[in-house]
Amino acid sequence: MGINQAKQIVLEAGKHLLEKEFVSRTWGNVSQRVDKNTCVATPSGRKYEELTINDIVAVNLADNSYTGDIKPSSEYKLHTEVYRTRKNINAVIHTHQMNASTVAAARREVPPILDDMVQIIGPTVRVADYALPSTRKIVKTTVKALKGRQAALMANHGAVCIGADMNEAFVVTEVLEKACKAFIEAEFLGQAKEINKFEAHFMHRYYLLKYSKKVKSNK
Repeated sequence: MGINQAKQIVLEAGKHLLEKEFVSRTWGNVSQRVDKNTCVATPSGRKYEELTINDIVAVNLADNSYTGDIKPSSEYKLHTEVYRTRKNINAVIHTHQMNASTVAAARREVPPILDDMVQIIGPTVRVADYALPSTRKIVKTTVKALKGRQAALMANHGAVCIGADMNEAFVVTEVLEKACKAFIEAEFLGQAKEINKFEAHFMHRYYLLKYSKKVKSNK
């Protein structure tokens, strides 16, 4: 993928997140892998609706250095760590979407309650331990919570969603919001009832092998 193509994907993704109300003003961040050495990310402290392709920042995955005078978003080190540790992941989205943020504030792991959640995200949605933003700790705890999953909640903060491409990462954000809303409301109705854990693991594995791989083969 060319760097300008990747920047355009990130630019459009940021504006789409704003339209979905998964972020506001300058909060949250988006990145796209360019190749094994580079990703591009949204800049720090700039409104999504005002971004241009020249504002998107190229970041070196090996040492977190970046080119130009514009700083990448404050959580860019989380993005680069995901790319380093998850070779099949090419897009990362960090959101402050409402229902996911509510569950993150309660520090509740989302159990396997919906078919599409367990297929696309994984058997559960874990909550990363709380850490101050932009710290090494938040990177470490969030990457740990993402192990074997396509999304994780960040305690008292928000969520991170990942995918083989930006389209898949967006599907993850939407399914996560649906699952968190269902979890909150099911708990009010008495208790969320879980899918059998073996079946949940099977469905996620099947999705990864049959559907997520198609993302790569269709490129």
